[in-house]
Amino acid sequence: MVIRNETVKASAVVPQSLVFDDQIRYWIEGVVQFFLALAALVSIATTVSIVVILLWETIAFFQEVTFRQFFADTEWYPQHANPQYGIWPLVCGTVMIAVGSAIIAVPLGLMGAIYLSEYSTPRFRNWVKPMLEILAGIPSVVLGYFALVFITPIIRSVFPDTSVFNAASACIAVSVMIVPTVISLSEDVLRSVPYSLREAAYALGSTKLEVTTRVVVPAAMSGIMAAIILAVSRAVGETMAVAMAAGQSPAITFNPLDSIQTMTSYVSETLRSEVSPGTVQYNTLFAVCMMLFLMTLSMNLLSQWILSRYREKYE
Repeated sequence: MVIRNETVKASAVVPQSLVFDDQIRYWIEGVVQFFLALAALVSIATTVSIVVILLWETIAFFQEVTFRQFFADTEWYPQHANPQYGIWPLVCGTVMIAVGSAIIAVPLGLMGAIYLSEYSTPRFRNWVKPMLEILAGIPSVVLGYFALVFITPIIRSVFPDTSVFNAASACIAVSVMIVPTVISLSEDVLRSVPYSLREAAYALGSTKLEVTTRVVVPAAMSGIMAAIILAVSRAVGETMAVAMAAGQSPAITFNPLDSIQTMTSYVSETLRSEVSPGTVQYNTLFAVCMMLFLMTLSMNLLSQWILSRYREKYE
């Protein structure tokens, strides 16, 4: 009995070194948690600051320009002697680039993703994926120059009336830029579909094509749609390739062979010019950026809604 009590007392005594080590470990974890929370707060504060500045300067713009001039007029010439502030030519050019590049990139990207996920060998997939990452890393200014000196002459050889700066070559350049995004995200979504669904379809006598088109792709459709929307959002925010290839002529046109101007290219052009801060011309930058921000934000929210609404859950 005495031996048992002494054993209990000896086990209850904790060495001072272990207590000190626990205190250091808890202190380090607290410091790490503080810096992680600080990093999260910095990102949130940066986003809020950008939105507040855009909103503040946009309000200053609308104190000089009415909503009717901004949303009802169809001409955009803020720096002329008789300025016009209709935003629709820039919106039309932006939408044309986004839709045109999506028409090219989405079928190519989706077919490439289906091939890599369902038909290619692992060796070929491991070789192609790094190449797609390299393609995604090409600077936009390089693609813009490529469109200007290579794609545009080809288009003009087929359609002689094409402008030197045109929307078609800009759409092709931007589509090259967003194809890797569509392929990479869509391929990941397709590969995440459980293989048991494929086996069940094969057990019913389905062919490889039927399994792919009627089982795998519908099961991954929510993720594919989200990937497409994210890629189009990148096309909406593209600047240098569009500014170099599409031109700087704001006009409401649906002819891809004409010269157009997008919201991003207008911001780039105005920043290079001599515009005094505090003027209406300067505040147009923030009004255009706010419009662009609302467009991309709505597209990102749409992709999140699609993911949450139509996501397939498997166990």
